[in-house]
Amino acid sequence: MTSQEKVDSLPFIDLRKQFLRLEPALREALLAAAGSAQYILGPQVRRLEEALAEYVGVRECVACANGTDALMLALLAWDVGPGEAVFCPAFTFFSTAEVVALRGATPIFVDVNPVTFNIDPASLEEMIGRVQREGLLVPRAVIPVDLFGLPYDYEAVARIADRHGLVILEDAAQGFGGVYGGRKAGSLGQVGATSFFPAKPLGCYGDGGAVFTNNVELADVIRSSRAHGTGGHRYEHIRLGLNSRLDTLQAAVLLVKLDAFPAELDARQEVALRYERALAGLVPSAPAVPGGLLSAWAQYTVRVPAERRAAIMEHMRGLGVPTMVYYPKCLHLQPVFASLGGRPGQLPQAEKAASEVMSLPMHPYLGPADQDRVVAALLEALEVAGR
Repeated sequence: MTSQEKVDSLPFIDLRKQFLRLEPALREALLAAAGSAQYILGPQVRRLEEALAEYVGVRECVACANGTDALMLALLAWDVGPGEAVFCPAFTFFSTAEVVALRGATPIFVDVNPVTFNIDPASLEEMIGRVQREGLLVPRAVIPVDLFGLPYDYEAVARIADRHGLVILEDAAQGFGGVYGGRKAGSLGQVGATSFFPAKPLGCYGDGGAVFTNNVELADVIRSSRAHGTGGHRYEHIRLGLNSRLDTLQAAVLLVKLDAFPAELDARQEVALRYERALAGLVPSAPAVPGGLLSAWAQYTVRVPAERRAAIMEHMRGLGVPTMVYYPKCLHLQPVFASLGGRPGQLPQAEKAASEVMSLPMHPYLGPADQDRVVAALLEALEVAGR
């Protein structure tokens, strides 16, 4: 195949194939939910919460409107606020730090492991020490992220958090379905938060999210907070909260998709293994999964030379193969956080990752023939861009 040939574009994430496979069950579930006329917090929401809690292996699940709210609800329940430091990886989606700032707390950005892209425990320890020496903020929490579907290094981070009295809020927006040492993503902390955005490993047909915890009292606070801080009845308000209830229709979709999720997760493993075999030794850096971990493969992300990335992506686009960059600008360099003093070179591994990463099409319905096409396009693009 050459860039001059006329080609059809592959989908980056093929949600249509998933819908067609699940269409009969989805239609039945959606019609039942619509016919019930209980569109907010209907019985499907409670059934979903119970099923999600069982899947993740925790006592409590509270469904909410989206993954960002899931993070915010945890911080609200802990009353995280001004004068407190919350430690976040610099290489992740904006909402991880956004919710911290919206609560009036200060996000402290931490470097990442160059292999896993997840929060680097050594950098976390260093940043906690720096905050303690400066004495301007009280270290309160850490939000490790399961980036691209791979659970963070729970044991290392938990040891540090315990030593310094920090609570752990796991951002499992991309990690749902991942496993660390036999424990599911979402259970790796005092609280876990996930997203059901359509492109996530388990996605609905709009926005959705959930909070996971073994703390029953905390879960009750979160339930109150997702509905304007209600108390004994809907017009009694005992705290400030959000309007963050999951629609019944989305819960109906997620119940169907959760039944299919284990098989889809297995299919993602097969796709990742095919990529691994096809790209071994042929790309500068392919994803690595440490022993004892299982990635949910929200993305399949390789590294390419920073100075050639744009040309590689453009060449692949010409061959009908889409690629994406998650995330091109680190959080400590975002304009909105300029007052925190972030500067280039401050977190070198995060910045290097941001300049080199490139994600390939990844979904459970990516067949071998299409995957061969992706690999061929990548290898051709690497060759052409290297001339």
